Amino acid sequence: MLKSIQIQDFRCIESARLELDPQLSVILGRNAAGKTSLLEALFFLGRGRSFRPGTNQALIRRGAPGFLLVGEQAADERLTRVGVEYTASGFRVKIGGEERLRLADLANWVPAAVIDPEVHELVQGPPEQRRRFIDWGVFHVEQGFADTWRRYQRLLRQRNSALRSGVEASALAPWTQALAEAGTVIGAMRDGYVRALAPRVAELAQTLAGLRVELRHLQGWAKSRDLGSALEEGVARELAAGVTLHGPHRGDLALEIEQRAGRAQVSRGQQKLLAASLVLAQLALFAENADQPPLLLLDDPAAELDDEAQARLLAAAWATPAQRVVTGLRATGVTESLPHALFHVEQGKVTQVL
Repeated sequence: MLKSIQIQDFRCIESARLELDPQLSVILGRNAAGKTSLLEALFFLGRGRSFRPGTNQALIRRGAPGFLLVGEQAADERLTRVGVEYTASGFRVKIGGEERLRLADLANWVPAAVIDPEVHELVQGPPEQRRRFIDWGVFHVEQGFADTWRRYQRLLRQRNSALRSGVEASALAPWTQALAEAGTVIGAMRDGYVRALAPRVAELAQTLAGLRVELRHLQGWAKSRDLGSALEEGVARELAAGVTLHGPHRGDLALEIEQRAGRAQVSRGQQKLLAASLVLAQLALFAENADQPPLLLLDDPAAELDDEAQARLLAAAWATPAQRVVTGLRATGVTESLPHALFHVEQGKVTQVL
């Protein structure tokens, strides 16, 4: 559980400290007051990146040399400080007083997910977003995934460089074999994860959007052959293209809606509810395998939803085993009925009301 976060020079927030409720924290304020920036800081503390587009430099408050985020994570009656700082020199990550080399180390301490007005992009956006979604889940259930993924990415860069240099096809063999081995492991891990996730998503999609949805993992090469064979058989096309055309870096998560492939037939509001089903199902699966609750961030849940749909979304969020932080212009009947911490934001200044 994230007990608190200290924010310095992040977006429009010069300095703020939030003492979070274990179950629900509510952040209210006018548009452009800084509500989303607070959620963005919480997300960054867990993911090492923003959920909004743009550069890391754009996250620094105007005139400041960098930003600093420090959280206190409570587990087993112990508090662990988790911090990330960004300046022109790059990132510094400290966990429990120890320097860490990778931003990815943050994910083990602050497992955060967001449902924001752009969450529909998880459904209709490019495959990269869905691959990142799957990999976050696999990372938390498969102990060796992170190392295998990093190895695969390194080999992929090396093989692509060799392809662009115009080497003979035979010279690619060492990279091809190693890439196939790592890629096959990643594909199998993703496949198992999607199978475990699929029934949860189907149930939530029916509840939230009234839609029948099936998930399928597209591994990035034909299921009728192994990755090594796909790479070897496609080497002529890859030499011409200068990139590796088969492998988990080309994978995707397919959503079959009402037994039809594609997403164009559903409205933006339905897309948001489908994406929310993915996020909530993932957090529920995470909670089954973890000794700490995930952090669920809901940014303006009323956006693009009528009152009834919003109520269904919030009810599903409250039923998800998570620590929740929600923003809005005003409190809703659902949030007011639950014990919570309450914050008000005005021009980047945060006041704790409850």
